[in-house]
Amino acid sequence: MFLAGLDVGTTGCKISVFHDSGEYAGRVYREYRSVRTKTAQEIDAGSVREGVREVLAEAARKYPGIGGIGITSFGETYVLLNEKDEVLAPSMLYTDPRGEEECKELVEKLGKEYLIRTTGINPHLMYSLPKLMWQKKHLPDLLAQTARICLMEDYIVYLLTGKRQIDYSLATRTMGFDIRNLKWDERIFEAAGMDPKLFSEPVPTGTDAGTIKKELAEELHLSPDCRIISVSHDQVAAAIGSGAFDENTASDGAGTAECITPVFSQYDAAKMADGGYAIVPYIIPGKYVCYAFCAMGGELIRWYIDTLAGHAVSKAQREGKEIHQELEKAWNHTPSGLLLLPHFAGAGTPNMDADSKGAILGLTVSTTQEDLYLACMEGICYEMRLNIAYLKKAGIAFSGLRCSGGGANSRVWLQMRADIFNMPVTALNSKEAGGTGSAMLAGIACGVFRDLPEAAKAMISERETFMPCKETAEKYRTYYEKYTRIYETIKTLF
Repeated sequence: MFLAGLDVGTTGCKISVFHDSGEYAGRVYREYRSVRTKTAQEIDAGSVREGVREVLAEAARKYPGIGGIGITSFGETYVLLNEKDEVLAPSMLYTDPRGEEECKELVEKLGKEYLIRTTGINPHLMYSLPKLMWQKKHLPDLLAQTARICLMEDYIVYLLTGKRQIDYSLATRTMGFDIRNLKWDERIFEAAGMDPKLFSEPVPTGTDAGTIKKELAEELHLSPDCRIISVSHDQVAAAIGSGAFDENTASDGAGTAECITPVFSQYDAAKMADGGYAIVPYIIPGKYVCYAFCAMGGELIRWYIDTLAGHAVSKAQREGKEIHQELEKAWNHTPSGLLLLPHFAGAGTPNMDADSKGAILGLTVSTTQEDLYLACMEGICYEMRLNIAYLKKAGIAFSGLRCSGGGANSRVWLQMRADIFNMPVTALNSKEAGGTGSAMLAGIACGVFRDLPEAAKAMISERETFMPCKETAEKYRTYYEKYTRIYETIKTLF
């Protein structure tokens, strides 16, 4: 039997497939387009649906005998369906500018404190309810036709099984979910003028939705006994797939963006909200996670190589060498001497400033392309250390990180993390932590694993642990202290 994790993203969907022994078998990916303008940022749910069908069909051909598929997705974005389950309109992405006034209306009606205490998030136009309010106000005929509202995870689960259920972590992204009582909050929905019955039933992360529809199983060449599992928001799935199950450890998703996801049971909701941290129910009852993120992770490295590293790229190509490894050779366990603010796409937590700009400080005529490359890596680390420090003030502290994603392939960047964070950083063998976590829950639903610990033992393996070097950590501490003053300084200039 094979187990699979389907990750539905904003630019494409991928399915990661594993043997039931836990060994990785392979993956299938399909890309689709989103539309981004100054006034609208949307995605076509129909394109997402077709992309999912294509990856499922190809995975079924390549890996016959898939017994269970766990589904995870990005958050906030919802799909409006009529009685015939036809998509009524393009779906707004979280970056879409509509909903700001409606979010203010909710705050005025209910109070910011109530919304934060109930939902675990700081009110923001990115979430589903303010955008639905905007549509109801400006496109009333559209909402009048709406029979069902799904986020992407439960939309795909519904298409595949006919079951309408949404896991707690995705429900949180609507801004209408009570994270303590684990249900839709009637007061918030009433203030928004929305009916919670339009939404799917909230269920715990990892809830089995049943088997795939027989006609779809035949069409996609999947077994009619293949089980479909509602997993979670993508970062929660990555935390599960990284083996972050207690307060001592956090997952570090070092992908296109950088996201640290700690586990905790106690929290200060107001302090967390001030830093933009969303409090999310976790797979372990009574525990929560939050997202500490920088919008630029591997994307910043890509930008640098594409934009400023022309000479180094040409040289590496002539010599048949890998550009990242060539640039990393310059690192000698000491800071680059530069300070880079990685706000090239605005600031994530804890500043949450979409208008913040990036900066590179300390340039001289002796600065090399290698120095700039290392400064990009350091800048991401400094930004995440800023998050770690903020979380600690809010009562959330951890003593180690478990790192996955493309950034985990760099031993230099992993050691740099250990030194700058001053804590052990463990690289995992899995490149697809979200897919791993989703497949783990599929395995539990299929009876392959008894519980989460058994699934983790079979499917999560450590590659190497990097310990902080006291001397190097002290050098970086000096630069980090300077880094903490950059944001406020740059903010006054741009």
